[in-house]
Parts: sequence; C-alpha cells; structure tokens
Amino acid sequence: GRMDTLGLGSVLLTGCDGGLGLSLLKGFLEQPSPPQHLFAACLDPNGKVLGSSQHVLQHPATVTIPPTKPSCPLADVTDPNSIKAAAGKVRERVGSAGLNLLINNAGTTRHSTLATETPENMTLVYTTNTIGPLQMSQAFLPLLKEAAEAEEQSGMSCRRAAIVNISSILGSIQVVEAWEERQDVCYRCSKAALNMLTKCLALEYGGSGILCVAVDPGCVTPPLGQGVGPVTLEESVQGILRLLARLSAPSNGTFWDWRGQRLPW
Repeated sequence: GRMDTLGLGSVLLTGCDGGLGLSLLKGFLEQPSPPQHLFAACLDPNGKVLGSSQHVLQHPATVTIPPTKPSCPLADVTDPNSIKAAAGKVRERVGSAGLNLLINNAGTTRHSTLATETPENMTLVYTTNTIGPLQMSQAFLPLLKEAAEAEEQSGMSCRRAAIVNISSILGSIQVVEAWEERQDVCYRCSKAALNMLTKCLALEYGGSGILCVAVDPGCVTPPLGQGVGPVTLEESVQGILRLLARLSAPSNGTFWDWRGQRLPW
C-alpha cells in the first residue's frame, strides 16, 4: 500500500553489477514514486547493468557514476579515489539537499572451510565486505548529514538520512546458520565485522539524525540447505523495500532480515 512507499529524494546503491543490486535498482524504479535521484554504482561498465537492463539506466531518475561512457556506473568500493570521485558526482546532482540513503550492497565471497581458509581469502573478502562500506560511509557522511538537516521531518527514517549495510545471517555469531552446508569462514567473519561496523556507525552518526542498519537479504547467499529454500530476488527486494519504508529511530543500530524480522547479532 501507499504506507509502504519510500518516497525518497536520493539513493546511492553499490554493487549493481547483477544479482541483488540490479534487482534493487529495478525495485526502486518500479515504486509508485521512485527516487528523484538514483545513483547506481558498479564495477564493470560493460557488464549486466548495460546488457540486460538498458531500460533501467535510461530511466530519468538513474544517474550512473562516473559517466565515462553512456550509462556507465563505475565505482570500486575498495578504491578511495573511485569513492571520492563518486561522492563528487553525487554532490553535483543533489547539491545542498544531500543524499538520503546509502545502500552498501557491493560484496564478494570465497567458498572455503576452516581447513582450506587462507590469509588471501580473508583479506580479499574483508577488504570488499567490511572496509568498502566503511570507506563509503566516511566519504558520504557530509552528504548524509546535509540530507538529515535539510529534511523538515524529525525522527529517523530512510526518507531522511540512512545507511543500510547489506549483511548476512551467516555473520550472526548467535545463529551460526548453515555451518554444515558451508563454512565460508572468510565470508562469515567479514559479515560479523560489517555488523559491528553498522553498530559503530549507528552510535557515531545517530546523533546527526542518520539511521544505520544491517539487513540480510536472504537470497544472496546460495541456498542454505533443505527447509530454508532460496528466496527469489523479487521476494527479497519487495521485502527489503517494505522494511526500509518502516524503519525508524528505535531501529538504529539493529540487524534485520528481508522478511522484516529482527535478527540476533
């Protein structure tokens, strides 16, 4: 219903090369009132965003950064210079209105067991999954603060100013989901660390009116074995958008799944 409509001024979404990022991009554009500015950031300018979703990127709301080629959203969350350039592009478009919502979705994984885990895997996955969202959050803090101040509404919400970190139930120390199916130690550690980062961001940025949450999309991790069943990208996206529409101040620094249920750290 209309209650679930986000009605956002501006959104920046990382990891739009495919999968959840691309589906979320489409989900935002298909809303009754799509964001005024939608910034799609991805690694490969010639990748899936251009191929399968040309129509998505021709939508007037979508801005790809930086536009080195037509419809080319290029931003590497592991590269500070790339992030700085992206922040500059966003500022050019949004001005003093700032950025309402940053979704740190870019992520990677390496399949591993405790016996086969390597320092290389650990470093690679942590760099993208944990340091990436940190650097994005630092770089876009001024724009998020401006949005929090510009919005006349009081209270916290994704409409005003928010950082959403796409995490995973596999990062929950309490739940330790699907250990028998997949150990993936590097991935679990990176997401547990991302969850702590989310809490740190919430504690530090909350005073500026910026809401910070972690969300498990359900669909991105491969199927977790019998009984759980893979959730479709469409279900995940619809669930995430519903959740984002109803997050408020009490949700700051918390962990949710795509169904709108609170998860234990």
